[in-house]
Amino acid sequence: MRRPLLAGALALGLVALATVVRADDPTASTLPFALRDVGIDRHIGGQLPLELPLVDEQGRTVHLRDYFGSRPVIVMPVYYRCPMLCPIALEGLARSLKVLAFGAKTDYELVVFSFNPDEGPADARKKKADALEYYDGHRFGDRGWHFLTADRQTIAALTHALGFRYTYDQAKGQFVHASTLVLATPDGKIARYLYTTEPAPKDLRLALIEASAGKLGTLADQVLLYCYHYDAASGRYTLLTMRLLRIGAAVTVLGLALMIGLLLRQERRGARERARVLEGLS
Repeated sequence: MRRPLLAGALALGLVALATVVRADDPTASTLPFALRDVGIDRHIGGQLPLELPLVDEQGRTVHLRDYFGSRPVIVMPVYYRCPMLCPIALEGLARSLKVLAFGAKTDYELVVFSFNPDEGPADARKKKADALEYYDGHRFGDRGWHFLTADRQTIAALTHALGFRYTYDQAKGQFVHASTLVLATPDGKIARYLYTTEPAPKDLRLALIEASAGKLGTLADQVLLYCYHYDAASGRYTLLTMRLLRIGAAVTVLGLALMIGLLLRQERRGARERARVLEGLS
């Protein structure tokens, strides 16, 4: 049992390394040969090709634009027969989405697509059912969850737009790839990347709020966005201590101002009451 576990841990570590290496990064030449063409090129602000034709899990021809228009979209490249990384990533995403207050179809759309042109609707249906088990699909349903396949031309266009680079290992008969979530705006522009097999619910929530252009979230979420900074290199949100201190200082000053105002008001009221008492005595 130890050898498979060690091999899996090593593979995950190599994939995690590849997620942060860009094609123009000078360190790319130091990676193992199989990983030199693997990674994520960040295209934040780039427009996704919404006219691309795909096939959904029911075998129907759809277009990418069908899932855009009014809500932010989570786009996830995987391949459904992946023996290790993709199932882990889909499970992690499902667990994180489960704890969010946001709901699929009402607040966001999830588009998972396979970059393996040999996979079809049956593969998509099976992987969707597996992922929904972790999301508790029996309770929440599958509205807003879309598992798609496509031909080579469409896959090439979509992965290029996402900056998602992968390669095929002929010897092992597997794709070598990284793991990422791409958060897109309702009009199809790339807003954020999250590089992890299980995104922190906080990161996922903030990324959805930013991708929604302010349509999601509460006032408290806007305060969180002010206190947290998106780190494009790590694909995570980090706490900005200085901004947090500024908010604390502002709240303290406001509290003091309110307290002083109340004290002055009570003092004036007391002065008026004393004046009335004096008038009555005279």
